Amino acid sequence: MGKTVLILGQSGRFGRAASEAFAKAGWQVRGFTRGQDDLNKAARGADVIVMGWNPPYHHWAAQLAGMHAQVRRAALANDATVIVPGNVYVFGPDQGMPWDETTPHRATNLLGRLRIDMEAAYRTDGVRTIILRAGDFLDTEASGNWFDLMMATKVPRGVLRYPGNPDIPHAWASLPDLGRAAVALAERRDSLRRFEDVPFAGITMTGHEMAQALTRVRGHDVRVRALAWWPFRLAWPFMPMVKHLFEMRYLWDTPHRLNDAKFKALLPDFRVTPADGALRAATAHLPGAVHAAGGAARAAAG
Repeated sequence: MGKTVLILGQSGRFGRAASEAFAKAGWQVRGFTRGQDDLNKAARGADVIVMGWNPPYHHWAAQLAGMHAQVRRAALANDATVIVPGNVYVFGPDQGMPWDETTPHRATNLLGRLRIDMEAAYRTDGVRTIILRAGDFLDTEASGNWFDLMMATKVPRGVLRYPGNPDIPHAWASLPDLGRAAVALAERRDSLRRFEDVPFAGITMTGHEMAQALTRVRGHDVRVRALAWWPFRLAWPFMPMVKHLFEMRYLWDTPHRLNDAKFKALLPDFRVTPADGALRAATAHLPGAVHAAGGAARAAAG
């Protein structure tokens, strides 16, 4: 089986995590520079294409379909497998949990519908596709995701700013784990169906559980405080993407988790980083970060 992967969006969150994981697993990793490289040429001989391109929310309507159409054409020309990082937007607010590959895609909002149509096009066109579906990201650096940009900035002062109901479960995924999962599925691609929707459960936590885990790994009390949404309303007229933050706000008040029974059947030996480890990595860049042993000892003593 071939071992060449083309990473689109290598400098982005998922693209970076996938690039590191594929390289570590011994794959030949190709990058791509948009506006400079030719996608059809870059895809020649590639066994797997990781679709890490993701424009800002307010550009989805204009750009998302075209971006993915280019990737589908390149994949079909080379019979390459495309790995698409799926999300939970497709389900909408009225689906009982858990969510998995059998859950209907019933989102009616703009971003959800765009994702539904994008995923369906891969199936319709017959592209070898793996939708690796996960919740919100926990990165290992400050990369502008919800957690590090909105929620964790005041963690050194003992405050986790939470965007919604802290008593309900919310799906999270450690990006290094998601990168490893992409590699593991890529290496099994010849045994998969032509189109596979694979939910990655990752870590499911309430806001309070997240604060408790942060207390353990940081070595000091971390308490939940409601994230103020009114500054976003003030910014709405000047920042086009803000309206889409409100569009997706329901996910912070909708209990959800992903059912990974299919993932476990495909990859029974895969181990997810526990919440404490993922949050330790996700806050390591913040002031006052402590080593694992020191944080555990100080939290226990407190």
